[in-house]
Amino acid sequence: MSEGHRDFNYRNISFLPAKRDFFEFQKDLKTRKAIERNIEIIGEAMDRILKTDPDFPISDPRNIVDTRNRIIHGYDSVSEDIIWLIINKYLPILEQEVKELLK
Repeated sequence: MSEGHRDFNYRNISFLPAKRDFFEFQKDLKTRKAIERNIEIIGEAMDRILKTDPDFPISDPRNIVDTRNRIIHGYDSVSEDIIWLIINKYLPILEQEVKELLK
C-alpha cells in the first residue's frame, strides 16, 4: 500500500464487539456512537484515498464515503438497522480487503 494510503488501516475496522446482538446494540448508546465514529473515520480515510487514487481496489468505495457523509451531516437518515447491516455484512468484507492489500 502506498504512503498516501496509510490512513486506511484495518484496525479501524476491527473494533466490533465479539458478541453481536441487535437488541443489546440498540440499548448501548456508547457502543453505537463508537461504531458510528469509526465508520466516519473509515469514510474519511477512503475519501482521501480516492482523491489520490480513484481506482483504489476496495469494493464500493463511494458508498463508504457516502455513508460517512450521511452519518456526519444527517444523523436521522442513518438508522440503527442500517448501521447493524454495515457491521454484519459490509465491515467484515472491507476488513478482508484491507488485510489483503496490506500483505
